[in-house]
Amino acid sequence: MSRIKSHPPKRDGAAEPKLARMESHFRDILKDLGEDPKREGLLRTPHRVAKAWRELTSGYRVDIDAMINEALFTECYDEMVLVRDLAFYSVCEHHLLPFFGRAHVAYLPDQKIVGLSKIPKLVEIFARRLQVQERLTLQIAYTLQEKLKPRGVAVVLEARHLCMEMRGAESHLSPTTTSCMLGVFKEEARTRAEFLELIKTKPV
Repeated sequence: MSRIKSHPPKRDGAAEPKLARMESHFRDILKDLGEDPKREGLLRTPHRVAKAWRELTSGYRVDIDAMINEALFTECYDEMVLVRDLAFYSVCEHHLLPFFGRAHVAYLPDQKIVGLSKIPKLVEIFARRLQVQERLTLQIAYTLQEKLKPRGVAVVLEARHLCMEMRGAESHLSPTTTSCMLGVFKEEARTRAEFLELIKTKPV
């Protein structure tokens, strides 16, 4: 679990953003871009953008422990639990442009299972922070490992990055795949292969 300590400090329960100050900043940005924030089409834009950014970064203000702990159950089930094709939307911390895609999350229980709705919620919480895909992948995996103490966790993220497609390399339709395998998913090739085969099959 030591690798998770290299991530930025947790900010669960962080204070609500100061919308008025954010609006002022976005108004200044419009001016610096050469626009007139007083023209009709832009009058409410700073307010709307501030509200949008509050939503896009809402993951900083969620208590992950409270969210997961209320949905942990003792169960003797010991086969793979896989939730796949979870749509997520995040913002790249390098250019503040979106990246989005699908997450596949699996774990092998060891006496404890978590309510299935909590897995997409966990993905969403970490995605709604300023991110890089690599860290997002690790945060999902290590949080499940820490909270459930399962025999293993596997996470694969496939995403398109607008910082690649709209600027710079302008590499279109070139998804990036990242993965994190913990426990038996890392140690046992057969278990890892089963997971990778399952996420390739057509969804129900």
